[in-house]
Amino acid sequence: QVQLVESGGGLVQPGGSLRLSCAASGIAFNIYVMGWYRQAPGKQREFVAQITRGSGTSYADSVKGRFTISRDNAKETVYLQMNSLKPEDTAVYYCNADRTTASGSRQTYWGQGTQVTVSS
Repeated sequence: QVQLVESGGGLVQPGGSLRLSCAASGIAFNIYVMGWYRQAPGKQREFVAQITRGSGTSYADSVKGRFTISRDNAKETVYLQMNSLKPEDTAVYYCNADRTTASGSRQTYWGQGTQVTVSS
């Protein structure tokens, strides 16, 4: 059974920091592209950051320079370090594991989400 379990969310003041973690089980973690997405109230889920098997990274423009994604394959965990948080970063943050198999089929899994609230 595949599980992606996020943790580390909470309430933080503007300008503060949080580190999200996503622990994976039931998948060959090191062959998946791992990503973070977020969904604010009344909005669609949007891409935040991803890290490839080779630890290449990409970010949404809105978080570049403030957020850092990393992975620890030995711990089967992906992290999102969030600095200089803004109220507009408030959302439920979701972990994603994604890969395309050799036969071309897509395998993608989602965590249950963790709430991040940035407010004074």
